Amino acid sequence: MITLTIEDEIAEVVLDAPGRLNALDEVGLAELDDAYRQAEAAGVRALLLRGEGRAFCAGRDISGVDPATDDALGYLRNRVTPLLWRMAAFPAPTFAAAHGACLGVGLGLLIATDVVYVADDAKVGSPFANLGATLDSGGHALFVERLGAHRALDLVYTGELLSGAEAVAAGLFSRAVPGPELLPFTRARVEKVAGGATSAFLASKRLVAELRDERIAFWAAVAHESEAQGDLSLTDDYREGFAAFQEKRRPKFTGR
Repeated sequence: MITLTIEDEIAEVVLDAPGRLNALDEVGLAELDDAYRQAEAAGVRALLLRGEGRAFCAGRDISGVDPATDDALGYLRNRVTPLLWRMAAFPAPTFAAAHGACLGVGLGLLIATDVVYVADDAKVGSPFANLGATLDSGGHALFVERLGAHRALDLVYTGELLSGAEAVAAGLFSRAVPGPELLPFTRARVEKVAGGATSAFLASKRLVAELRDERIAFWAAVAHESEAQGDLSLTDDYREGFAAFQEKRRPKFTGR
C-alpha cells in the first residue's frame, strides 16, 4: 500500500492503493509512518510524497468501518496525529505532488508537508456534510487561517470542494500545475533542493514553524534569524556558498 524508494539522497513515498483512491486505514498509516522513519534513518536530503492512480488521497478508508463501534478518536489521536507530527518534523525539506481527491486525512498529509504542488483540477475541501462527521487532521486550522471563518464554515456546511487552482489562489498551497506536468515539475524541484544547503533550509523550516505555531513577535523572529545565521556560518555549506560566489562558480553543497 505504501512504497518507498531512495535514490540520490531523495526519498519518494507513494500512496499505492489506487483502487480505493489511496484512502488510509490504520495499517496504511502505520506503513506510511514507517516509510518516513526509514527515509529519516537513511539521511535523505529531500522527500517527495505522492499518490498513485486517480487521486492523491481520499481520506480515511471507511469501507469496512462499523459506525456503532468505530473508535474515531483513537484513530485520529493515536494514529493520524503522531504521523502528522513525524511528517512535519522530518529533518529535510519535504514536498507533495497532489492530484485528484485531497480530502480528510489526505488533506492533513498535505498540511504536514513543507511544500505542496497540486494539479490545477485537484479536489480539496471538507466532504463530510453527508457523513455526519467533521473536518479533521488540521483542516479547520488551515481553512480559518487562510480563508477566514466565514469561508471555512461555508465549505464545511456545504461540502463544496475547491479546485487545485482555487486552493492555490486562496493561499492554501504553493503552486497549481497542469495535471500531466505535476509529477515531472515536482521531481525537478525536489532534485534541485536535494542538492542545496540542507542546514540552511532546515533553519528556515524551524523559523517558519515558530512563526506559524508559536506566533512569535517580529523582533523575536529577527533575533532567531540572527542566531540561525550565526550557527550556519560555522557550516561547510556556508563557507562553500561564499567561496563559490566570490569565485563566480556554482556552489557544490554537501548538506553539512
